[in-house]
Amino acid sequence: MQQQMQRQARLNGRPGAELWGIAGRGRVRSLRCRAAVTTLSPARAAGALAPSLRPLGGRLEDNPLEMEKDVCNIISKYSPDYVKSRVLRGPGDAAKALYRVAEITTRMGWFLGTLYVDRLLGHEDTPDRVRLRAAELRETLTVLGPSFIKAGQVLANRPDIMREDYMNELCVLQDDVPPFPDAEAFAIMEEQLGRRLEEVFSSISERPVAAASLGQVYKAVLRDTGEEVAIKVQRPGVEPTVLRDLYVFRSIAGLFDALSRRRLGCDARLIVDEFGEKLLEELDYTQEAKNIEEFERNFRSDPTVKIPWVRPDLCGTRMLVMEWIDGIRCTAPDAIRSSGVRVDEFIKCGVVSGLRQLLEFGLFHGDPHPGNIFCLRDGRIAYVDFGNVAQLSARNKSVLIDAVVHAVNEDYRAMAEDFIKLGFLAPGTDIQPIVPALEKIWADSKGQQLSDFNFRTVTSKFNELVYQYPIRIPERYSLVIRSLLTQEGICMTLKPEFHFLEVAYPYVARRLLTDEDPALRERLFQVLFQDGKFQWKRLENLLALAKEGAAGRGGGAAAAAASGGPSSSSTSAGLDLSDTAKDALRVLLLDDKLRTQLMLALTEDNKLHVAEVLNLLRLVQNDINPQKLVTEVVRDAPSIGRQLLLSWADRVLVS
Repeated sequence: MQQQMQRQARLNGRPGAELWGIAGRGRVRSLRCRAAVTTLSPARAAGALAPSLRPLGGRLEDNPLEMEKDVCNIISKYSPDYVKSRVLRGPGDAAKALYRVAEITTRMGWFLGTLYVDRLLGHEDTPDRVRLRAAELRETLTVLGPSFIKAGQVLANRPDIMREDYMNELCVLQDDVPPFPDAEAFAIMEEQLGRRLEEVFSSISERPVAAASLGQVYKAVLRDTGEEVAIKVQRPGVEPTVLRDLYVFRSIAGLFDALSRRRLGCDARLIVDEFGEKLLEELDYTQEAKNIEEFERNFRSDPTVKIPWVRPDLCGTRMLVMEWIDGIRCTAPDAIRSSGVRVDEFIKCGVVSGLRQLLEFGLFHGDPHPGNIFCLRDGRIAYVDFGNVAQLSARNKSVLIDAVVHAVNEDYRAMAEDFIKLGFLAPGTDIQPIVPALEKIWADSKGQQLSDFNFRTVTSKFNELVYQYPIRIPERYSLVIRSLLTQEGICMTLKPEFHFLEVAYPYVARRLLTDEDPALRERLFQVLFQDGKFQWKRLENLLALAKEGAAGRGGGAAAAAASGGPSSSSTSAGLDLSDTAKDALRVLLLDDKLRTQLMLALTEDNKLHVAEVLNLLRLVQNDINPQKLVTEVVRDAPSIGRQLLLSWADRVLVS
């Protein structure tokens, strides 16, 4: 009997750059309502919000896409069989698919033919010709429609598939298209709501405030509350087109499986499956509504981050209603600087919120481009457009943290092994030649000082590495890379001298020292011990960085409170190492190996390291609450005593 595997919603999404909340809002027409406001029936609401569940059965190894996800709590209606069943429903549909194949073959064949001619003439690497061909590729993808526009945006972040000069051109790929007729948009809204617009909205913009390849956005006012909302409505007929293209993509990809296995270590169809899964999730606006709700729960206690609310009762598979965000988009850095907002604090809010998404929640915004991020008047950061959201499993979060620790320790062999765990390298790959390449990339990227490090430099050098070794970038990590690069770019437009690690390291240090996760405690010990020796200077640096991070978060909260924004004692209380001290005491009492290591650390090199200990005590004297520490130690004393007795009994029995 096949085992059914329950999974949470995969909050993955679209690789596109849908615009939201832009200027030029258009005229607003008044909607007069003569009927009382009603709500969707329970049955209709349940149907509209039901998750797209796909039962998974059989052996995991029979499904390479599931293996690739690392069993990452995913629910998606995507599967090759599902796409095929939707596309090939009759002889007419087969003809449409064949026509689409002919159209794609003609346009892409012409483009590939021009590349072949360039090669024959020796012009394939001429800078001017490369720029011309890259622009032609972008234009060809745009003409072929939404699926190809999205594919181009994905390829812009896949150095394992696309050469860098073409990636740069695809990075500017826009999906701004003429809006579809407003009458059709309003008809879709009424079909999704099950009632007239006048019953729900007191006013709605006559024209869309933004239009893109998959949908367009209107601004409206809710009749029942008077609140301003953004209405996102899907373009008519886009889903059948996308499904047909996915079927064609996968059929053609099978021809390149051998090449893909040799170059990337996986089937080409797996890459199509990754892309198709996210694209179908992007087309389901009920999933985007769930994404917004999940982000709101994650950041509910953070006074520096604003996540808009959503109205699930007004959402459907083709319509989304969420809070309208009034703020300054990050596309206008001059306006942010002149608004009176403390730019340094706003940057810190953005970097820390991005790191929390990756390393704490495992759920991150996959497309934080400047049009999707707002600076509010009180200094908070606000995110919109949650169609492109990705999720990392607990294991992958753990490996990412390991990679950070190994980078700090300059343990390049371990970093190469992390690449295998993360799926960048196939299991069994000989990592010996990769280790010196990683060392060179890290050394070149951080420059003379660690503060000089920037992601764009390291990404550029890594792009060169993927052509020399069988490295592929799993889709979720291409989103991670793009997310970090985009946020770094936004910060640098606001503050050209910005250095990512100056902001990021204090947060990482604070987490290592104060997080309750036992796995992070283990990483802390990995940082503090190298080659069997205790790294006193590293601990001092971690404490200094953690203090800086705590002060930054407290300052941000104070600034928000001073300007009328929310505040929270959890972020303004500074660094509290009481729990860390209690945990350290527990581990020292119960872990013989660590106790021995620390005793050796205190006496290594045949001397007592009293000065180092006193210096550390001076550093933390204001960050430990003695009363709280004593109270918690007394409270936990019975538990610790029991564990000590059990440990002693085990040693006696063994001896």
